[in-house]
Amino acid sequence: MLSGIYFFSFALFQLPLGVLLDRYGPRRVNATLLMVAAGGGLWFSLADSIVQLTLARALIGLGVSGCLMASFSAFALWYPAERLATMNGIAFASGMLGAIAVTVPLEVVLRALHWREVFHGVVALTVIVSLLLFLVVPEKSSARRAPSNVPLALQLREYASLAHDPAFWRMALCIGASQLAAVSLGTLWVATWLRDVAGYSQAEVARALLAFNLVMITGYLGFGRLSDVMARNGRSTLPLLAGGVSVASLCLALLALGVRTGALFLWCVFFGCATAVVLAYALFSRRYPREMAGRVNSALNVAVFVGMFSGQWAVGAVLNLWPSTGTGYATEGYTWALGFLWAVQLSGLVWLWSGRRLCA
Repeated sequence: MLSGIYFFSFALFQLPLGVLLDRYGPRRVNATLLMVAAGGGLWFSLADSIVQLTLARALIGLGVSGCLMASFSAFALWYPAERLATMNGIAFASGMLGAIAVTVPLEVVLRALHWREVFHGVVALTVIVSLLLFLVVPEKSSARRAPSNVPLALQLREYASLAHDPAFWRMALCIGASQLAAVSLGTLWVATWLRDVAGYSQAEVARALLAFNLVMITGYLGFGRLSDVMARNGRSTLPLLAGGVSVASLCLALLALGVRTGALFLWCVFFGCATAVVLAYALFSRRYPREMAGRVNSALNVAVFVGMFSGQWAVGAVLNLWPSTGTGYATEGYTWALGFLWAVQLSGLVWLWSGRRLCA
């Protein structure tokens, strides 16, 4: 719950975030929210109870909730539609650099510093990024495309139009289900699987996580670039998205069934192919007017982060059904937990593909 609350608060703010991004522009909104994240990080570093840690982590989630969507909104303002998938892939890949930093580099740093001291450094970096956005990043002249002369009620009605689009619900549920599996594993449970099932040491887990993150960077960039090439040739990118998730689902099924030979390779393919869901944002950015980019992307992101929170919590709930071992969770629990994630991911994919004519 402590880990997953980050995603819950993140998801809770996505709908208001979409309005703010379209109304005030991504630069100012993201810079302001990053100061909130810095405050949450400082509180977390000083917290001395589980309640304070949980609330501080929720505040961090709120503060960074605009980072990805602000990037997507900025790309929609600055770049042509046929380059959006590539730019979105770069944004995801850049975010993975942070994930890489908490693998082997963090494991080395923690040998010399306390985790609270590491958090102080993260807070300082967050403040610096916020100031750069405020003082250095240029403002796109059309970023204020929905200021006070456009009624807020109109923006909200346009937001509501998404709820009447059946394609939106199919896409949202698909990427939410896929990320429920991929991100809940990548951000938490694959590390414990490597420890409890594969018998990895802490250093070996860190190296494996580094490999997964590198594969995901490659996936985000590769799928984004290939999608834009297909779009320029007049081809739908939906089959590419579905194909990537299908391969990821197959790998997860094999791992759930207990395949151990080549397990590290299966995990790499799973995480790499699951990045295909990034194509959903560019696909829907082309579907709606540019001035709705913030609301469209953040609405999709609600499903994604509800899935992440649910996945992290649900896997923990399943694993806790078995008595813990001397090193962690019981091996049997992982079979059921991975099987549950596979079933959810596959169901989302089947639902999307059954309505592919609506989404293409």
